[in-house]
Amino acid sequence: MAFCLIVFSVNAQEPNNTAGERKIDSNKKSFVEQMKVFAKQSAKKSADEFEADKAVLAQGKLLEEIKKNVQESKIFLQGFRDSVTETATLNRIESHFVLAGDGVFTNKGSVQTYRNLTATAKILDGLLSIATDHKKALDLRQQRLNGYRTRIDSLLSAPALFKFPVDSVLLTRYLQQISVVAVEVHPVDSALRRSALETQTLLNEANLLVFRLQTSLDEIANYQRQVATNTFKNEIHNIWEPIASYRPFTEIVAQAKAKGWLTLTFYLENNIGKLLVMLLLISGACLYLYSLKSIYRGNDLLANNFEGQLVLRYPPLSAILIVINIFQFIFLSPPFLLGVIFWTISCVCLSIMFHRFITKYWMRVWLSMVFLFLLTAVDNVILQASRPERWAMLILALVGVLVGTLIVFKGKREELREKLIIISIAFMVILEFGSGLANVFGRYNLAKALLISGYLNVVIAILFLWTIRLINEGLFLAFNVYTQQDIKLFFLNFDKVGKRVPPLFYALVVLGWLILFGRNFSGFDYIVGPLRDFLARERTLGDYGFSINSLLLFFIIMAVALVISKIVSFFASDRHLMHDKDEYNNLHGVGSWLLLIRIIILGIGLFLAVAAAGIPIDRIAIVLGALGIGIGFGLQTMVNHLVSGLIIAFEKPVNVGDIVDIDGQAGTMKSVGFRSSVITTFDGADVVMPNGDLLNSHLINWTLAGNHRRISIALGVDCNADLEATREILLQMLNGEPKILKKPAPLLQYEQFTSNSIEVKLFFWVKDYREAAATKTDMIIAISAALKKNNINMPVQRQEIYVNEGHNVQQIQKKDN
Repeated sequence: MAFCLIVFSVNAQEPNNTAGERKIDSNKKSFVEQMKVFAKQSAKKSADEFEADKAVLAQGKLLEEIKKNVQESKIFLQGFRDSVTETATLNRIESHFVLAGDGVFTNKGSVQTYRNLTATAKILDGLLSIATDHKKALDLRQQRLNGYRTRIDSLLSAPALFKFPVDSVLLTRYLQQISVVAVEVHPVDSALRRSALETQTLLNEANLLVFRLQTSLDEIANYQRQVATNTFKNEIHNIWEPIASYRPFTEIVAQAKAKGWLTLTFYLENNIGKLLVMLLLISGACLYLYSLKSIYRGNDLLANNFEGQLVLRYPPLSAILIVINIFQFIFLSPPFLLGVIFWTISCVCLSIMFHRFITKYWMRVWLSMVFLFLLTAVDNVILQASRPERWAMLILALVGVLVGTLIVFKGKREELREKLIIISIAFMVILEFGSGLANVFGRYNLAKALLISGYLNVVIAILFLWTIRLINEGLFLAFNVYTQQDIKLFFLNFDKVGKRVPPLFYALVVLGWLILFGRNFSGFDYIVGPLRDFLARERTLGDYGFSINSLLLFFIIMAVALVISKIVSFFASDRHLMHDKDEYNNLHGVGSWLLLIRIIILGIGLFLAVAAAGIPIDRIAIVLGALGIGIGFGLQTMVNHLVSGLIIAFEKPVNVGDIVDIDGQAGTMKSVGFRSSVITTFDGADVVMPNGDLLNSHLINWTLAGNHRRISIALGVDCNADLEATREILLQMLNGEPKILKKPAPLLQYEQFTSNSIEVKLFFWVKDYREAAATKTDMIIAISAALKKNNINMPVQRQEIYVNEGHNVQQIQKKDN
């Protein structure tokens, strides 16, 4: 019973306890679960709102980016030429290609001529350059078109665009934006696709054209090699045999005219900068010669017959002749027609200068050589062989042999000013005789090269010989009147050379003659080619690439800039070259800016030299850094003087021509250089003073105040003299002197009484500092004469000295003047 009672009581209590506990637990879980659900819902809602906001921002940015790219695409499409213009350009290149190939690839005739091959190669080079540039432009255009299309497509396929808002209002607004963008994008995308297809078609045509041009140039190179190899072989039938092929001579002339004009046009378009530089040099040389001529005319140094002064007879013609004959070598591989234009202009200039300067006989010889040369040049412009041209070549060669022989054996050599001309004429006879033989026996290319070379050799020899003669005259004449420190700019010792042309000039003439003479032969390129390749070959030094040509160009440009900067100094020459005060003042102004002008010229020269040599800017920075280290260790003094020169140039405490007094060194500023300045003292010596010392010294510049200077004269008058009358006499005398300024007016002061006189001081201003000493001397003489004339005594100081010799006292009177 006890056991049953215990079990029952236990069983009876368990359900109640369990039920109570479950009730309590159930209430707690319900509250927690509600909080968790609420939290999850809030978090999800916040996340959805955040994502929606992000999507809206991303969609806005995408839409703006799409609009921006669409606008850029529109601008890009509007900035390019249409396909019709591009096609016209390619068609023009194609037509020129067909014209260039006439006589080489089509209508070949019986022989390939060297002139025709050369002209065709130059045209094809120009066309290849144009086609390559056109191809690069099309490549760039295609890349940009594809880039715009790719960017727009990638933006339109962005996932953010396809996240639509849940809110119906926002969804409607977003769909409206999408539709507007779609309307804007569709025509632009279609235009980009259409333009890309057209550009690709044009690019394919351009690539094919470039390939054909390059292949044609290679084929012409093979032809030129064959012509050079077969120079002395029979290329065509003998002149008396029947012709193998026939083409109307009018067609040959028309073809030569069209090719010649096309070659000249292409070359001038690519070298317009060199032509402008040549015109600037002609202008500068003309200005220099006019200045020199005015100096000689002003000093009555011009000879009536211009003997030894021919360069000053017609300064513009002399400038054109000198610059063209020198500058033509800057034009690399010019067309023959451009050379003929240069030589014709030079011949016209020299003929005018020769008028009444050389004898009539040699004037006729010169004109006949020029005429025969021009006829031969016209024949040389004809590119394709023909029987009429061969007969004309033969006649020109025989005329040259006959005329040259008469000149060599019966010419008036005693009247000839340049004896070397006889040698060139004799050489012409040999060449023309060889041309005639080669022509008769079918060596057409050799005959034509010898024909033009014979006459060209004489004309070029005469032009070059007189060019160096004129250059030498110009330098020698300038040397005679140029007394500035920068006389070193002529780089020749004319005290030793005199009027004779230096041998160096003749060596340069021979070198130039060989270049122009050799250009007419097919083998010239194969001789000069290796040297040209050696000079143009790219070399590397570390990371820097260079060629010998670029280095030579750098030094040549710097040398030219240096020479030009020194020649500019000529226009700030000495005062003895001026004829009046106004001319001196004008030149003084030029001389004041001389240093700045030279700095600008050298700065431009350095910039052009660096650009022409292709020197990277980072390498220049390294050099400047190394230079800075050098300056820090040992070049402080040098840099100080250079910087002081710049300060003088800009602040201008002193100018060229100023009268200065620096630490007791009085004189005239002769020049202001980069590192030092030159002062010509009144004793005639030139004092070279570093610019740093010039700035650090106590500088007295008398010219800044207008060259005026106050002078004082001290004297004494008798104590019994009429002081008012003395004042009137002295002031009247000072006011009457033209060298003394009236404002400020002369001043007279009575200083003090002495033992036997009254001290007087006169103050007056002279107009020119340089006349101060002479004016003071004249005034002392005039004062003495005026006082004597008016019986005004200037007491002589007396001193009495007593000498005690024992008991004897002697009185000595001493007059002290």
